[in-house]
Amino acid sequence: MNTVDLSRYSFTGGQHQAVEDLATLPQADSRRLVLAGIDVHDKAVSGAFMQMDHAGVHCHTRQEGLELMDIRQALAKYDGLPQHRWKLLDPDKDEFTRMTREHCNGGYFVRVRKGVKLKEPVQSCMFIKGHGAGQSIHNIVIVEEGAELHMLGGCVTAHEASHAAHLGITEYYVEKGGKLTFTMIHNWGEQTVVRPRSAGMVAEGGQFQNNYILLKPVGNLQMNPLITLAGPHAVARFNSVVVAPTGSYVDAGNRIELAASNTRGEVISRVLTTGGTVINRGLIRASASPAKGHLECKGLIMGGGRIHAIPELDSNQDGVELSHEAAVGKIAQEEMEYLMARGLDEDEAASTIVRGFLNVEIMGLPAPLQQAMDEQIALLDAGNAM
Repeated sequence: MNTVDLSRYSFTGGQHQAVEDLATLPQADSRRLVLAGIDVHDKAVSGAFMQMDHAGVHCHTRQEGLELMDIRQALAKYDGLPQHRWKLLDPDKDEFTRMTREHCNGGYFVRVRKGVKLKEPVQSCMFIKGHGAGQSIHNIVIVEEGAELHMLGGCVTAHEASHAAHLGITEYYVEKGGKLTFTMIHNWGEQTVVRPRSAGMVAEGGQFQNNYILLKPVGNLQMNPLITLAGPHAVARFNSVVVAPTGSYVDAGNRIELAASNTRGEVISRVLTTGGTVINRGLIRASASPAKGHLECKGLIMGGGRIHAIPELDSNQDGVELSHEAAVGKIAQEEMEYLMARGLDEDEAASTIVRGFLNVEIMGLPAPLQQAMDEQIALLDAGNAM
C-alpha cells in the first residue's frame, strides 16, 4: 500500500495569482478550508500563509518579532539556511525526501524572535487545486529562546483535485525555554497520496506539543515524525485523532527521543475506523536518565475496518520510567446499555460514546476551531457501531 508512482503527478507549473484577502476565495474553497481548521474570515491571527499548488499566494504578518515567508524567499535571503535546512532529516531517506530536495516547489519559513510570545496563532495552509498536482514542500519553524508560538496548519484538496500527492518536509527547532504548539488538520481527497516527513529538536526547558486531526477520507497517508528532547527538562507531547472511513489507508505514528536528563514525553492517540485501515504507531526511546515517557494508543472499530496498534518503548538506562497502554475493539455493550437505560436510543448512545472517544478538548484548540471539530465529529455515522 505504500508504493507510490510519483511520475503520475505534476510537480511543476501549478502557478496562481496572489490572493490579497483570503476572504475573497470562492465559497466552495472556503468550505473545504474550514474543515481543515482555516477560517478565511478570521483576522485574529498573528500571521497567515497560503500555498496553492506550487505558488505562494498569500503571506501576511501582524506581529513584531514574527518572521513569516515563502521558503524559497528565505533560502535566498539567508544563503540557503545552512544551519536549519536538512539538519534533522536525511534528504536521501526515501524517494519522497529526494523529490523534495531536488524539486522543492514551496513551503514556509517561520521564526519567532527571542522572548516574543505570540498570543494569537500563525495560520498556514497547503491547498492543492489542480487535478494530478504534486506538492513537494519544505517547511522550517524556529522558536527562539523564551519565545512562544501556536502554529495552526491546514492541508486541503479542492473538490476537483481528487487525484493529488503531497510530500511535506518539516523541521522544527525549539530553543532554550521556547514553546511550540503545532496543530495540523488534514482534509484530503479519497485519492490523495500524503507523505509528510518531519523532525524536531527541543533544547533545555523547551516545550513541543503536536496536535494532529484527520476526520475526512484520505487515499494513502504515511507519516512518523520524530522529536528529540536534546536539553534537560524539555517536554514533548503528541495528541492524535484519526478517523478512517472505507477506502482510507493510514500508517501514522509519533516518536520521541528522550536524549537528556529530566525530560518527559507523551504520545496519546485515538483512532476510529468505519471501514478503513489504520496502522497506529508510537515509540518512546530514552537514552538519558532520569526520564519519563508514556504511550496511549486506543482504537475503536465501527462496522468493519482494521486497526493495528504498535506501541514501542526502548531504553538501556537506569532511572527511566516508560509505560504504555493499547486497546482496540468495538463499543462495549455495557456502555450502550448504560446510556440506553437513561433514555437514549441505540444510535444516540453510540454517537455519544464516539464523541467522547474522539474528544479533542485536550488539544487546547482556539474556540472556533474546537467548535468546528466538534461539529465534524457529531456528523460521523455511528449507526453501524455495534
